[in-house]
Amino acid sequence: MSVAINNLINFSRSLPAPFDTLTSKKVKVSSKYGSGTEATLSATVIKAVHAVCDCMTGIGEGALGVIDHRMVAEYKSSSGPDAYHLVVYDSATGNIVASGYDKNTEMIENYRLHQTANDGAAVLMAMIPALMADQEFEDNFNLYHDQRKAGYSDISKATEYMAILCDNAYRRIKDETCPANIKAKVEKSGNVLRVSQAQLDSGAYTPSTVMAGEFTIFAKTAKVTVSAATAQILHTDFEGKYQLTPGRKLSVLEESLVPKLEDWYIIPEQAVNICRHAQMTTGKPMQMRNFLMRGPAGTGKTQGARAIAAGLHLPYMKYTCSASTEVFDFVGMVFPKTDTMTTGDAQLDKEREMIMGMGGINYTNVAKIMNLPDLEDMDFDPCGVFQNLTGIVNEEVTSRDCMAVVMDMVAEKIKALSKPAEGEQSSGQTYTYVETDFIKALKNGYLLEIQEPTVIMQPGVLVGLNSLLEQGGSITLPTGEVIQRHPDTVIVVTTNVTYEGCRGLNQSVVDRMSLVEDIELPSPEVMVQRAMAVTGATDEYQVSQMVQVVNDMSDYMRKNNITDGSCGMRSLIDWITSAEITGDVYRSAISTIISKASSDEDDREALKTTVLEPIFAPSRKKAS
Repeated sequence: MSVAINNLINFSRSLPAPFDTLTSKKVKVSSKYGSGTEATLSATVIKAVHAVCDCMTGIGEGALGVIDHRMVAEYKSSSGPDAYHLVVYDSATGNIVASGYDKNTEMIENYRLHQTANDGAAVLMAMIPALMADQEFEDNFNLYHDQRKAGYSDISKATEYMAILCDNAYRRIKDETCPANIKAKVEKSGNVLRVSQAQLDSGAYTPSTVMAGEFTIFAKTAKVTVSAATAQILHTDFEGKYQLTPGRKLSVLEESLVPKLEDWYIIPEQAVNICRHAQMTTGKPMQMRNFLMRGPAGTGKTQGARAIAAGLHLPYMKYTCSASTEVFDFVGMVFPKTDTMTTGDAQLDKEREMIMGMGGINYTNVAKIMNLPDLEDMDFDPCGVFQNLTGIVNEEVTSRDCMAVVMDMVAEKIKALSKPAEGEQSSGQTYTYVETDFIKALKNGYLLEIQEPTVIMQPGVLVGLNSLLEQGGSITLPTGEVIQRHPDTVIVVTTNVTYEGCRGLNQSVVDRMSLVEDIELPSPEVMVQRAMAVTGATDEYQVSQMVQVVNDMSDYMRKNNITDGSCGMRSLIDWITSAEITGDVYRSAISTIISKASSDEDDREALKTTVLEPIFAPSRKKAS
């Protein structure tokens, strides 16, 4: 054995809170490397884990980082307000360098691992990254971290997690034959080489990656707080767990349309909330089936809609709106099977020829030749429009009522235009109806995402679909078929509301939304985790700084009313990817986040000098 194990992991020392009231240090659990069913709590391991946890959540002093195969720790000692233990651990050789350090006096003292001297918590803290390479250790660390953040909501579980951590660390350090052995060289005397002032001054141990906390001695770094990914809901606890109709069988094609969430995706709480409301109101008089997710670009609204479909286990379809979107784009189009047919009516044939020249038989073109009122007319004067259409005076009529009349009139006209003259064909009507994804989703009980309806120029387009936003709603297709909304159909409207070209949603539409979720950028911790998973980046400290820039830039744009661009998660991922290619974080920022934030030169310059350069200064060109 290359380590005096009792000097590093001592079981005789008193346990810190919350384990100081236990009557026994023995716990009826074991790591996978243990030989029995019992583990012993160690004060050394507990203090090291607590130090890292508190640095991760930002409530503790100290820091943990990595330089290649070396790990560095600034451990805040309880011996004084300015007292620290500095440790450098080499995982390749097992060598340990450590010193006591006073930040006030800058005095360096020897560090000795011994039962009667230093307890080794600082050394164990430095070894945490190497210990985390083992899945069992990582899993139980994250579970314990969650318990500590929650104030030990389940102390028995927390005790089990910590006991496994203690046993895992002890077995892996002690047993050189262990397949997950951690090298550590500690002499029986407990003496270790010390970190010198010269090494501190030269930056020899400046971490290339900061895992948690804020370095103030080895280096000067910004605070990095990273929450454990396991604080988020597991995919296995979400996907398919909120089915609206238990036992519903989907076809092979429908199953292929149910989203499968990427491993890196962190499920937002809004998606879970929507799924819970949809499931728990199933069968009630007013089922919650319509949802609005609004927020800035890049906040993951579409990913959220896909996640909801995965949670509900529903096929996912989407419709992306444009400025020219009409009601009829949602409903579908009718195309004649032949251009040579005649209706037997000269006027209808003439109208049919005109419509074919306009691009084909569809709602929009038919409404034009019939000179029917548009949605703006209906919104402005619904009573007058309704009277002109029907001859009926009704002061209570709405634009929705007008739209229903118009759609019926257009449907009848399409039937007439598409029906051949008697005797010309025996097959009756000769038109082909092209069904939209919108209709498929409504009819078959899928999740439908309606993207960016606020860009539609005609403000009443969605108002014309209000009947379908209601439980048990229906619509008449151009074929005359009446479609009833499937009880499992879920509509998720995703929209930006603060960007150029966007309008406000009609209040009647908003009123029909069961829930309205305002989506902001994910927390910095989630952004770091997600960005690193997507891009494959490994420098957590640098990515954390880039996240800070993106968040600061988003705030600056909001406060200064810069609305002609965007800065969010997508921009961050592009920036990280570009920086990996160019090796120049600043240069890549100019062509990714800065260029996307605004088309105005003055605004871009302000973002560079105010937000970007305080964190990432431009590279200096070498003198020729």
